[in-house]
Amino acid sequence: MSHTIALAGKGGTGKTTISALLIDYLRKTQSSSSILTIDADPNSNLNQVLGVELNDTVVGILDKLAGLKDGPPSGMTKNRFIEYEVQNSVSESKGFDLLAMGRPEGPGCYCYVNSVLRGLIDKLSKAYDFVVIDNEAGMEHLSRRIEKSIDTFFIISDYSRVGVRSAKRISDLAEEMKLKIGSKYLIVNMADGDISLLKEEIKKTGLKLAGIIPFDKEIENLSLAGKSIINNLEKSKASGLFTKIMASIKFTQKEAVTK
Repeated sequence: MSHTIALAGKGGTGKTTISALLIDYLRKTQSSSSILTIDADPNSNLNQVLGVELNDTVVGILDKLAGLKDGPPSGMTKNRFIEYEVQNSVSESKGFDLLAMGRPEGPGCYCYVNSVLRGLIDKLSKAYDFVVIDNEAGMEHLSRRIEKSIDTFFIISDYSRVGVRSAKRISDLAEEMKLKIGSKYLIVNMADGDISLLKEEIKKTGLKLAGIIPFDKEIENLSLAGKSIINNLEKSKASGLFTKIMASIKFTQKEAVTK
């Protein structure tokens, strides 16, 4: 049974960077395990942060299917064609595989993409020990139940009251949707001041504070230069602290929610 880890948070919280650090942590500490990373954020550049070239995206595959004048090849159903193409689109890297949703262009495209993605996640996850899902900045995937169950849920906030309040809204929405969640954590990212100023706001979320990640100029410079973060962490203070925070959390199949 795979252990599903989902990340969510409003835009600008550094969620994609945290996702990359988490993937790097898992591949180093769970070296005997298989890891599937799903970039479910249309606006994300997770592949760039991870230093991975994309073969294709789910949206790209759907566009390809729409462009086939005679439909899928003879003897292939529409869903089987999509499944086949998606499996071929998974990019393999050192210690993990990556599947990207891509950016829908046309109106109404999101619903179909989400429906397809939900089925694919269910099927693909069975072949991996860990599935890490980087959700979009808002809460669309949660409200549409892309993740039917989540074993570990990290909600990312920046160093602001707005960010922490947004984290609470995401947590509340997950409860309203009655998602199966094993553990929920709050991570305050890019902190550049006295965290005690947010103490009351954090308490109101009802979330367990996994840790606080300081603002890291080195990571900012790597992002601005368009370089892979996980391949250039030698000077990153945030990375070392993140590792210590994650070491206190157990990511095991035994903790997985019964599906």
